Amino acid sequence: MPAPFVRRSPLPPAAVAVLAATALLATGCGSGGSPRSAGSGPPSAATASAGPAARPGGTAAKVPEELNFTAATVNGKDFRGATLAGKDAVLWFWAPWCGVCRAEAPTIARTAAKWHGKVTFVGIAGRAGAADMRRFVTDTGLKGMPHLIDEDGSLWAGFGVTAQPALAFVDDDGTVDTVPGGLGATMLDDEVERLTLK
Repeated sequence: MPAPFVRRSPLPPAAVAVLAATALLATGCGSGGSPRSAGSGPPSAATASAGPAARPGGTAAKVPEELNFTAATVNGKDFRGATLAGKDAVLWFWAPWCGVCRAEAPTIARTAAKWHGKVTFVGIAGRAGAADMRRFVTDTGLKGMPHLIDEDGSLWAGFGVTAQPALAFVDDDGTVDTVPGGLGATMLDDEVERLTLK
């Protein structure tokens, strides 16, 4: 049974109930086990040094603990989670061998394209090698957004993710809501819109 949402701000009870029901139906691909490496120790020097990011208005944004990381993308570039602070963002946790993730990929790609310039989408791929991750991104048309390599599962663990697919909604106020399982196109779009209205 999937874990409940990791919530740091209240949603209306009806919204929570609908999201929970959807998550229960959509978690057909997750192993339910924990990632290979929980990464539960203190952040490394590389990730701990991430400072506050600048908001669009020029003021410093508080970096949520979950965004205090550095990772490589499938294209070999460095990505600092702190750059998402002060922005609305959606993180999609997936694995290249996951059939549910493959089926969900077109919805993620379309939603990311729809909200381009307003909400940042980032994929976080785990439990496989980088070559398989790159092939998945190419095959599923997801090249329009960055995808991070999380072979040891430490990024997943930082967001409370134990099985794929999962989503984390990062509000520009620093709130991070993690939802286990996938969401249908309409519910995903509704949740993204909710981010932009806060």
